[in-house]
Amino acid sequence: MSTNFSLDDRGPELTGLAMMYQIRFLEEKITELRKQQTIQGSVHLCIGQEAIYTGSLQALNEGDQVFSTYRGHGWALACGVPASSILAELLGRETGVNKGRGGSAYFSAADWGFYGENSIVGAGAPIACGAALSNKLKRNGALALTAFGDGAMNQGAIHEAMNFASYLELPVLFICENNTYSELTPIADMTKDSDLYKRAQAYGMRGVRIDGNDLEAVRSCVQEQASTVRAGKGPVLIEMMTQRLVGHYYGDMQSYRPKGELTEAKRHEPIVRMRQRLQNNGVQQIELDEIEANARAQIEQASQEALAAPMADTNTVLEHLYA
Repeated sequence: MSTNFSLDDRGPELTGLAMMYQIRFLEEKITELRKQQTIQGSVHLCIGQEAIYTGSLQALNEGDQVFSTYRGHGWALACGVPASSILAELLGRETGVNKGRGGSAYFSAADWGFYGENSIVGAGAPIACGAALSNKLKRNGALALTAFGDGAMNQGAIHEAMNFASYLELPVLFICENNTYSELTPIADMTKDSDLYKRAQAYGMRGVRIDGNDLEAVRSCVQEQASTVRAGKGPVLIEMMTQRLVGHYYGDMQSYRPKGELTEAKRHEPIVRMRQRLQNNGVQQIELDEIEANARAQIEQASQEALAAPMADTNTVLEHLYA
C-alpha cells in the first residue's frame, strides 16, 4: 500500500501522525502476540504516550543518543529501529536487534542511536550522563536524552544524575514521561509537590512542564531546549504530561484507576488530537485514513517477517559474555 502524496512534503505534522500510528499499531501487535503467548515474559506498553517519542525524535539530530525505560518500544521505533527487528527481538528470533537476548525490557540498537532500555527504575539517567560527558569531551555537538517515568523522580539515581549533569554542564535532556501513575500509585499520593519540573531548580538547571500529548508542543520544546543544551548552557528537565491508555504491564487490570478516567483520557490522547488538528487545518479525512492504513499494513508486514524468522540459536548463549 502506498500514498498518493509525499508525507515529507506535508511537514512534520503528517509524518508525526504516521509515526504515532506505527507506534500504536506496534504496541497493539505486541499485545496480540503476548496474549497468544507467542511473546513471553513481562511487557510494558506505551499506548497513549506516542507524541512524546515522535515529537522528541523529530527535534533531535543524527548522532544524538536516546536512553529509555523498559517502556521503550516507542522510543526505539521513533529512533528508526525497524519494526520487524523490534518484534523479532521480543519473539526471541535470530533477526532481533540483539538476536533475542534482550526481549521487551532490555533491548538496544546503537546503530540507530537507541542505547537501550533499563528495567532498573531511573538507571538510564547516569548512563546517559556518561554518554553526555563523552560528547562534551569530544566536542561533537551531540546530546544524550534520558527518559523516565514520574515514579523514577523519587529514585536516588535520578537525583545523582541531575546533580552531576548540572555541575559539569553536560549536554543532557532529562525527559520525565509523567503519566501520573508510578506503576500503580498516583504520583500525587507519593510526593508533597507533584509539579516535578520544579525540582530542577534545586540543581541549578532549567525545568519546564509541557503537554506531552501535543505533538507540536513536544517537538517545539525539545528543539528549543536542545539548542540551549548544545550551546553549553547545561542540562534541562522537561516534564511531559500524558496518560497511558493501558495498564502498567500486560495483565494489569487497572483497578486503581477512578471510574471514567480512562474514557476521558481517550478523548485527549495524541492521535485523536493530531487528526482533529490536521482536519481543522484542511487535510482531508481520506488522506488521514490512508496514513492510518499504511501504518497498520507496515506493522502487519513487519510482524509476518518477524514470525517467519528462525528462533535464536541457543548454542550461542555464551557469546558476548565476559568473565
